[in-house]
Amino acid sequence: MLVSNGLIGLREGLEAALVVSILVAFLVRTERREALRMVWVGVAVAIALSIGVTAVLLYAVGQLSFKQQEIFGGVASLVAVVFVTWMIFWMRSAARTIAAELRDKLSDALRIGPLAVAGVAFLAVAREGLETAVFFFSSVQSAGGGTAQPLFGFLAGITLAVALAWLLYRGAIRLDLSKFFTVTGVLLVFVAAGVLAYGVHDLQEAGILPGLHTLAFDVSDQIPPDSWYGTLLEGLFNFSPVTSVAEATAWVAYVAIVLTLFLRPHRVRTAVTQ
Repeated sequence: MLVSNGLIGLREGLEAALVVSILVAFLVRTERREALRMVWVGVAVAIALSIGVTAVLLYAVGQLSFKQQEIFGGVASLVAVVFVTWMIFWMRSAARTIAAELRDKLSDALRIGPLAVAGVAFLAVAREGLETAVFFFSSVQSAGGGTAQPLFGFLAGITLAVALAWLLYRGAIRLDLSKFFTVTGVLLVFVAAGVLAYGVHDLQEAGILPGLHTLAFDVSDQIPPDSWYGTLLEGLFNFSPVTSVAEATAWVAYVAIVLTLFLRPHRVRTAVTQ
């Protein structure tokens, strides 16, 4: 749980931090430092919104019955999987053009006014923040609410992301972002598959999906949940030693489809001249 959440925090945090560093660098380079304050206002509001959404989700689920909690947790897990999947593919396709697109948007916002500048920063960071909020809530639900591991994992990942972005901005380190997002993307496919399986389990617990006791395997004797390797597998991939057929099918199908599409080479268009 700690490692997988740290990976999500690192990935989401680095995307958000890179966006902010691009905006700041553009304003500094074009000698428009007076607009920096509005960028930070937009970032602060986005962070506050993300924290607020997380708090509302955690509070709301505490007011529900067991069945309602399972349904809510299952749906939240499915939404988190959609967000993570979209994030994986979006960053792969947008990594090379995001800087130019952000500079264009910020140039337009500067012509409109200060609130527009804050809006650009807000929208860029809020997207990552809301994705993180949903995934954090899903992680807390899968952890049972009795551990602080999800919080520690996310905070560690986000802290590392901010540090990396600052070092990149200062030119202290070089990082091949294309390779970085490819490697983390592959790892996140397996993390998301585990979250999907957990969401299916929640919906089975709620009686929405059938087959809760139709098991694909039970390896709890070979991989005890309280063993170090059982804890590691659960923390990384939400692995459960007692897995239903529906959970296993969802996991395998997701990995097979998404990983194949993600690793599919980009098509290079070539012009044919006569």
